[in-house]
Amino acid sequence: MKIACIGDSLTEGRPGVSFFKLLTTRHPHIEFDNLGKPGETVKSLHSRLEKSKLATNYDLSFLWIGVNDVYAKLLKVQAQPVTKDHQEFKDYYVNCLEMILATSKHVVLVTPALIGETIKNTSNKELKELSSIIQSISSKYANVSFLNMQEVFEHHLEQANSSDYMNTNVMRVMQDVLFYKNPLRIDRLSKKRGLHLTLDGVHLNSKGAELVVEKYTDVIEQLQLQEATVHSEG
Repeated sequence: MKIACIGDSLTEGRPGVSFFKLLTTRHPHIEFDNLGKPGETVKSLHSRLEKSKLATNYDLSFLWIGVNDVYAKLLKVQAQPVTKDHQEFKDYYVNCLEMILATSKHVVLVTPALIGETIKNTSNKELKELSSIIQSISSKYANVSFLNMQEVFEHHLEQANSSDYMNTNVMRVMQDVLFYKNPLRIDRLSKKRGLHLTLDGVHLNSKGAELVVEKYTDVIEQLQLQEATVHSEG
């Protein structure tokens, strides 16, 4: 089985704890490709996929993109272009999906999770709107499924007493990348900031990374079961 994980810094695994490393450890017999790129937006991913088409045929691709289309507006420096409105977001997202479907048997559309652990802040409300758009896109394809990561994280945060810490300083983000590579150190800093699932309101600590691994694993095992059923019936 070959799986592509396509996305931004959350997929690439820096800053914070890499869910991708944990996922590959959990599934040693599966071939994974990490196609995450820091700061990626829907628009910049579209450019990347146009310039270099996916070189491999995948059994499954996870597309986890969109958080930077909201988060970048809070940062003083925008590394990548962001969509100007929700219609443009939808158009670029659909185009990205079509390009991924060209070399993937099945695609899972994963919603952006969090910008700050205060569930009802303005940024998370906008992410919820993007999640609805992503869900509506997923319903139009037979071989595309939907994973609402924001809902998963919200459910866990309902029981937690998180701070409203949110890192909007690019230099501080870079410091976290350079100086906090060890999961234990990342988790200590996360706790110091009063956070439950993230290092800085966006990127993952160990708990957040484990949550993603659980959900990705559920999808992988479900697909393996479906394929096994098809083979046995055939």
